[in-house]
Amino acid sequence: MIGEGDSKETRIYLIIAFIIVIAVIFAVVFSGIQFKQAYIHHEFLNEKWFENLGERNSGSYFLGLEKWGSLTYELDCNYTTYLIVTTIRTFVMMDEEGLSDEIEETIEKALKLGISLDNNTKIVGERMLKNGHKTMYIVYNGNDTSKNSYEQVRIIGEVWNCGNSGTSIICLGFSQISDNSHNNSKINTTYWEKIIGDEVGTFGTMGFQREDGLIYNVICH
Repeated sequence: MIGEGDSKETRIYLIIAFIIVIAVIFAVVFSGIQFKQAYIHHEFLNEKWFENLGERNSGSYFLGLEKWGSLTYELDCNYTTYLIVTTIRTFVMMDEEGLSDEIEETIEKALKLGISLDNNTKIVGERMLKNGHKTMYIVYNGNDTSKNSYEQVRIIGEVWNCGNSGTSIICLGFSQISDNSHNNSKINTTYWEKIIGDEVGTFGTMGFQREDGLIYNVICH
């Protein structure tokens, strides 16, 4: 004869089993949905810009319910300059607060690389990309102390949700704008302009108003 306690335990086990079965079904169905990795078309990469294939990275969590992948675009010159485009698909898309947290976390990663940021130069804003998405961004000036020379740098963290692909996109742009190692005191923002430039000149019209900006032309759906 099954007692009342045994009956309660049986119900609990059945509920747990039901939850596990549902989770597995969701994992199988959700993992079967194509994961769309955001990228930059090669037509916007000139002779110095290239994707570093060795830096491609990806992973998944929670039985494949969440996936991520990142692509790194670098500049072949004396100025350390790169753009990392990371795509994340979570079971529930991030809200605006979650996106803001992602920007801060993305910028904090730069600090671990010997980068000091000037908080007085912090710029926060929004803009529209060519793909039609409204983004949130943070821009900083800073200094790279990881080298023998003390170099000035600029960093941007920019994020948005892509409802068409069900993903969140996180961009981290980094550009060295001085070259003290070669005794060149002149500030060079040419490569920085390529990273953040857009058609309407969100960051300025002199050099920044351009149709070939890298982040501006990210393809995510």
